[in-house]
Amino acid sequence: MGSFSVTGVRGTLMNLLFLGKEQDMDERIKRQLDFALELDKEKNVFRQTHLSGHGRNENDAEHAWHMAVMAYLLKEYSNEPIDIGRVMIMCLIHDVVEIDAGDTYAYDPEEIATQKEREDAAKERIFSLLPKDQKEEFTALFDEFEAGETAEAKFAHSMDNLQPLLLNDSNDGSDWREHDVDAETVYRRHRRTREGSEKLYEITDMLLKSNISKGNLKPFPDH
Repeated sequence: MGSFSVTGVRGTLMNLLFLGKEQDMDERIKRQLDFALELDKEKNVFRQTHLSGHGRNENDAEHAWHMAVMAYLLKEYSNEPIDIGRVMIMCLIHDVVEIDAGDTYAYDPEEIATQKEREDAAKERIFSLLPKDQKEEFTALFDEFEAGETAEAKFAHSMDNLQPLLLNDSNDGSDWREHDVDAETVYRRHRRTREGSEKLYEITDMLLKSNISKGNLKPFPDH
């Protein structure tokens, strides 16, 4: 059996699109499909978080899918009324930039210091694959998520925090222990969870306290 070539498939597909169609529509579809294929690379960006059951490292695409489903499932716990479709698409695209920028571990200050610069460059390249109107739409959604000011962005951030928390708790805090993470740092990050959902923050607080008591998280300095 011959070897499989993604480039060959893309070339064949693009040639077919140009047969018997208007040039402007062909170019739009081509750009959309180029972007769709680019998204496949997100499956190769692996995070520090491990799958439940002490599985392998989770990849960005799995993280985004899991967040989006959780957002729909838990939408009733948002602090404010939300457009759940907008929340879900934010969840699905928020880490697309990591195709170029790589995963930035939430508790690594050195990586966080360069995160915005790396992700801004990635955002420009990757979203520029799209037609102009969709580039502007996706860029606006990404920027809205990053700013975390709208009700939708706040709830999406709650999902971005809660999803890995659930995985880490299910694995007895192994990722926290591996990186020697302290409770104060984790609680600081989860302030954004509270901005999106008081109810989900209550669950977060309960899980974090449980992991502190088990020794999976270093306690606050005064404890």
